[in-house]
Amino acid sequence: MLRLFYSPLRRCFPLGGGGSGGGGGGDDRLLWHTELKPHASGNFSIAVAQANYSLEDQSQVFTSPSATYIGVYDGHGGPEASRFVSRHLFSYLNKFSTEQGGLSVDVIKKAIRATEEDFCSLVKLSMHISPQIASVGSCCLLGAIADNVLYVANLGDSRVVLGRKYTGSKISSVVAERLSTDHNVADEEVRREVEALHPDDSGVVVYTRGVWRIKGIIQVSRSIGDVYLKRPDIYTDPDFKQYLNHIPLKYPVMSSEPSIIIRELEPEDLFLIFASDGLWEQLSDEAAADIVFKYPRAGIAKRLVRTALQQAAKKREMRYEDIIKVGKGIRRHFHDDITVIVIFLDHQRGSSHGRIKQTVGCTTAPADIFSLNADDAEAEKILLRSIG
Repeated sequence: MLRLFYSPLRRCFPLGGGGSGGGGGGDDRLLWHTELKPHASGNFSIAVAQANYSLEDQSQVFTSPSATYIGVYDGHGGPEASRFVSRHLFSYLNKFSTEQGGLSVDVIKKAIRATEEDFCSLVKLSMHISPQIASVGSCCLLGAIADNVLYVANLGDSRVVLGRKYTGSKISSVVAERLSTDHNVADEEVRREVEALHPDDSGVVVYTRGVWRIKGIIQVSRSIGDVYLKRPDIYTDPDFKQYLNHIPLKYPVMSSEPSIIIRELEPEDLFLIFASDGLWEQLSDEAAADIVFKYPRAGIAKRLVRTALQQAAKKREMRYEDIIKVGKGIRRHFHDDITVIVIFLDHQRGSSHGRIKQTVGCTTAPADIFSLNADDAEAEKILLRSIG
């Protein structure tokens, strides 16, 4: 009898379910997604899987009739830096693009620089209370589409892959083209770049705990935050020295200077996959692009995340059904936080009558999926008690 009342109530007051409005990921309480939403030149889909005790990935999409912004911020050392970038970067992007009459490389660099400087100021103010904030950082992957031009700016090892229609045969297929640079010293070219900047420091990059790391600490060479590896006034600060043993730095060893590419979109450009390295650790560029090309659009980001989780489970000789039962924090032993945003490109060359009617809005993934779904579960219990 209870189910007869509960089902229509749930349709009126959804409690964390999926669908186009976003929500949970079926039986996985650590998965959130949106099925499909419009932007000025197509649709987009987002999905996030939490692995860390506190979700360190943050992501957002800003839409307006004239521009679309995409942000993926993969934090490390804690969620503070990625959450800070999520709150400030798009505001600076809007501010500077308005002041300078549109998007440009200079606008993007200024927005990233202002966000970095603001976070550094926050670190300075917080040092005596919370010195660990100086060791928190975030990768930053930023995309912007305006006037049929794509801008991609990157710090760290999140990645954007373009799915481009292959026209070399009668069989319809897709080619994956990587548009961003991974700033990770696992890449030999990046290692050489870091070493060349520090010729008098033979230990600037060392192999430890199975991977290459800058000063034996961190793999990415560019980021927002990680102030203790960039600012002498921070890593020599007495408050910070009490938190972390002395790091033998002669000069800053990380940068906040982004790599930026500009590309005019073409009719063969079908979609863009923006994702944190949690996805790319499990799937190749080609495999991810092939999935987006072959499957329905609605929920496509969730499909990519679930495929990555299946791969992570397979590596541990587990079933997908088992890995999604593993709780936050412990889940990090099996996979990283995973964020995926898929941007479909339908109207690059569209005239005004061919464009989707688009209002101004911003879709931001939850700051913490476990907390969101825990709240949903509690609300569901309250609802059931009230009608039981």
